[in-house]
Amino acid sequence: MAVKIQVLVEDTGSEQLSLGTEHGLSLFVSTPEARFIFDCGATGLAWENARRINAPIREAAFVVISHSHYDHAGGFPQLFQWAAPKKLYVGAGFWEEKYAAGPAGGSFTYLGAGFGEGELQKFGIAAETVGDVKEVAPGAWLLGNFPRTHGFETIPRRFVRGEGRAPDDFSDEICLALAEGDGLAVVVGCSHPGILNMVQTVRQRLKKPVYSVIGGTHLKEAAEARLDLTLRELKEAGLKRLALCHCSGGAVRDRLKGEAAGCLLGTGDELLLA
Repeated sequence: MAVKIQVLVEDTGSEQLSLGTEHGLSLFVSTPEARFIFDCGATGLAWENARRINAPIREAAFVVISHSHYDHAGGFPQLFQWAAPKKLYVGAGFWEEKYAAGPAGGSFTYLGAGFGEGELQKFGIAAETVGDVKEVAPGAWLLGNFPRTHGFETIPRRFVRGEGRAPDDFSDEICLALAEGDGLAVVVGCSHPGILNMVQTVRQRLKKPVYSVIGGTHLKEAAEARLDLTLRELKEAGLKRLALCHCSGGAVRDRLKGEAAGCLLGTGDELLLA
């Protein structure tokens, strides 16, 4: 059995026109040994879509939330109307509230998950914090704590966190690595720490090449020079597939349309890893 990734929700649609879309991301991952959910979208729409595409989310053993922004975590409480996973994996600092600073001084918009750690008991689920590497199933690893080795991969200043509204370094962000042949596929939520930083860290810690990057890369606000450099470095590192969606941005999607390595994902799409 190949690894299958089903897009339960993201920002764009597909040929399955009955599905709803929203600004958010949720994936259902099936490996030979495990089934689980990576990110939960913003509202719970992902679970309605799962029913329409026959994704067996009731069999999900655990949930991974890449970071605590609402568009990846907001649908989590609604999941328990459909499934009963027993473990939630998050990164360090996940429970610190998130905001966006407004253009006017002193104004902020709440961007957090919409639920707190104290609510987990009523869902019947326990949370575990991911450090550098955590194997969650054979051929599936979670990674966090990404060194910032590419200085040009900056985070927009408007993203802040906590009561003091400190600049958010997204130390809570984690990613998923899946076995793909003799290498790896890296599944990302938004890649706020920088997609090159994350891919390089995965490659170094797991000592395998990265063949695919799947998910959101938050390049929608990147300047053209950063786009060029990012795509060039990924290809030079041996990447064979860029299956992008969500916050990757229209400019990246346009560039990938004519490339053999490009694979644009929409709500309802499936991706198979050999």
